[in-house]
Amino acid sequence: MTAPQTPPHQPPHDPDWPPPPPPLGPEGDPITAAEVVRGGIVALVSAVTGALLGLLWLWLAPRVLLISDGKGVFLRDSEGESAIGADGKFVLLALAFGAVAGLVVFLWRREGGVPLVLGLALGGVLGSLLAWGVGTYFGPERDVVAHAKAVGPNVTFEAPLELNMAAAAMLAWPLAAMIVHLALTALFGPRDPEPDYWGPQDQPQHPRQAQPEPKSL
Repeated sequence: MTAPQTPPHQPPHDPDWPPPPPPLGPEGDPITAAEVVRGGIVALVSAVTGALLGLLWLWLAPRVLLISDGKGVFLRDSEGESAIGADGKFVLLALAFGAVAGLVVFLWRREGGVPLVLGLALGGVLGSLLAWGVGTYFGPERDVVAHAKAVGPNVTFEAPLELNMAAAAMLAWPLAAMIVHLALTALFGPRDPEPDYWGPQDQPQHPRQAQPEPKSL
């Protein structure tokens, strides 16, 4: 007779064998305070840059000309498209500022992240609001009636600089910034390492224990 042997296909009674497989993918890192600070810096710089957008809009936007007959104020060119042109000029400038902001942030960090994207979006909205305020504040007189009385009848003067599609114009900068930054991150950003998967065939084999010699009676 021979003593029973441990079947070769069964592992020994070792609680540490087989080793647990590694996780299927890297876990998401929590947002750090440094990332939040960087996102705040992006938002602040973008907001301050909005003053430059406002000055460019004031310089490049077409003017709407008015004239008074002493009793009322009228458009000098009733078929002109200067009002629409002012909105279009603001949107084009905002798109350009947003694209540059997304490019600069990517070159600065060369990575994605929720704080940076939120900083671009919030900074774009704040910068557009500041640009709107700067352009209208430093533009022509907003009190049309007082301005008409000041210049006198039959004298052409400029209408206040306005945005007729303000809600849509406020979204041009943040949308352009986020799209450019996300596209550059997807194309040229760092890649996550491929997850390793251990299947049953990839698990390390535990060395077999020495088999006892058969005992004969």
